[in-house]
Amino acid sequence: MARLLSYLLFLILCISSCRETKVSGIPEGRINPFELTSAPYTRYWWFASEISDKDIRYNLDWLKQNGFGGVEIAWVYPLNRFNPGDTTYTPRQEWLSSEWREIVAYAVRYADSIGLGCDLTLGTLWPFGDSKVPFEQASRRFGDPEWRQVITRTWEHPLPGYVVDHLTPSNYIPYFARLLEAFPKPAARIAQSGFIDSWEVETEYLWAEGMKEEFEKRFSYDITPLMDSIYQPGFEGYLYDYMCLVSDKVLTFYEEFDKRLNNAGFFSRGQVSGAPCDLISGYARLDIPEGESMLFEPEFCTIPASAALLSGKNVVTSETFTCLYGWPADYLRKEQTADLKLVADALFANGINHIVWHGKPHNPASQDTVSFYASTHTGPSAHFADELILFNGYLEKISGYMKKGNKYSDIAVYLPTEDAWVKGVMPKEQQFIWAWGHYEMRYVYFPDELAGYNPSWINYEFLEKGKVRKGKLHVGNGIFKAIYLDSEYVDYKTVKRLANLADEGVPVIMKQIPREPGTLLHDDYKILIDKIAKSRSDISLIPQEIRPLVRGESLPRYWCRKDKNTLYVFFPNPNSNMLKFPLNYGQSFQAETQICHLFLNFLGKEYELDLQFKPYQSLLYRIADGRMDHIDIEFVPPVPVVLDRPEDYVAPWLVR
Repeated sequence: MARLLSYLLFLILCISSCRETKVSGIPEGRINPFELTSAPYTRYWWFASEISDKDIRYNLDWLKQNGFGGVEIAWVYPLNRFNPGDTTYTPRQEWLSSEWREIVAYAVRYADSIGLGCDLTLGTLWPFGDSKVPFEQASRRFGDPEWRQVITRTWEHPLPGYVVDHLTPSNYIPYFARLLEAFPKPAARIAQSGFIDSWEVETEYLWAEGMKEEFEKRFSYDITPLMDSIYQPGFEGYLYDYMCLVSDKVLTFYEEFDKRLNNAGFFSRGQVSGAPCDLISGYARLDIPEGESMLFEPEFCTIPASAALLSGKNVVTSETFTCLYGWPADYLRKEQTADLKLVADALFANGINHIVWHGKPHNPASQDTVSFYASTHTGPSAHFADELILFNGYLEKISGYMKKGNKYSDIAVYLPTEDAWVKGVMPKEQQFIWAWGHYEMRYVYFPDELAGYNPSWINYEFLEKGKVRKGKLHVGNGIFKAIYLDSEYVDYKTVKRLANLADEGVPVIMKQIPREPGTLLHDDYKILIDKIAKSRSDISLIPQEIRPLVRGESLPRYWCRKDKNTLYVFFPNPNSNMLKFPLNYGQSFQAETQICHLFLNFLGKEYELDLQFKPYQSLLYRIADGRMDHIDIEFVPPVPVVLDRPEDYVAPWLVR
């Protein structure tokens, strides 16, 4: 009886949470599928071909037997597209046809029948688009009226199409409507999410019909004569204005994506990585924000994790193990579990609490011959197949603990979005062939001096939404004792809000005096800065009364969750700190135990810890009722083989 009452209470809380996070379109009683299980999901690639019931059962049964909790179907090209000389048409269920809908519905029903969730990608390949997007609704760029972004290598390959214009609602809403009308909606116990991958729309000089007039109305000048030079030195103010308008349009795109999915009965899940917008606000518009790694560093995931905290959401997923050792397919089918664990632990230490493998290619029954490049091959012949059940059990256990309560954070750090927009183009040594702009925030990290405070990012939207109670800022599920600012540029409205918060008693820590970005400058900007500075005797220091959660020399990374008066703290193996793309083969190798001595302060009591990181191990602690307990999360992978890259190795993803 007690168990039944607990479940009913959980159900009520989940429904209440859904209502608070604006998923009113979800049918009554539907629970976020990532709240029902912490077992990893996996991306499940369907290559354009004739998909059969038998093959679906084979793939899904294998996933269920190996500790997965669900799949995310991604529709991609036929396998022969890798051979330019092969122009043979691969038979398939035609894109969005009745036959296609029938086989997708079967996959959803069968997954549900064996207890697997089944999310659906809202399109084929990565940016949204297909052959049915008309020229006039396609994505464009400034200065080339006949150019539209083409999408190829989709489920329809070799038939090309267009990427839909992501800036104009009257262009992308019909796309959403067409896809959602075609998507099957079979009865299922486990709710579904509609998924959007990282932003892969061509962003340089991104433009849309009517932008000239919108820009002039907002900024009182014509941007078009300046567009050819917008990324050049000396044009930073104009670039900032341009990015402000683009960001607002992109945020509307994510709002509509979420709204249309909710109204169709789906949760929204997705990545905002790479999008030219305020990233916190973008992630906050999705029901389930998703990070990714390794094409983005694990530390980037603190941004979607912070957005979830600020917008009152509990689950933060991550596309995981992408291009582990390099792009496009280094060491494919040779991936080592110890290296995978290193990445997963880094993600848990940066706010991720549900792993989505990248991933599982669809294979014919009783075979595992099909691979997906840019991936960690997951299937019966995977290099780590014998360790998979135990490894997934480890991932599920950590995910479960990292979903308890809410992230505990003492200090909110202003995300330096203005700095990124003003800087424009990254130095060549920081670029990838697919990433060129600072706006992606690929190399933004929490300040070292805040290591003991488990900080979170914040932006203007949530500074504005926050309420001050007893000198603390309450916003979403976060309660912050101070706001930390270390940006060269800060927008006027943000400075004005910070001044008001300082007036209300929230300490503002300002490490440098910012400047106003853009061209619309305000006479009282410096007055507001001075007002903030006068709110405290030394504005650049952390107030002494704000004691760090963790203190000690050479603090390790960690992430913690507070569940009422219980604290859960995850310390990843030190080797997982600040991982860079790509991993070296066997980078996780560790022969000796590493020891770290520190003190943890919680609810007025200090606890002393001697962290002993045995090879390949991370640590998890629970503090409750005045005592600290170690939670056993031991999982020992095979000792990895270490291989150096050839001396003449040339990274194909770098810009030269």
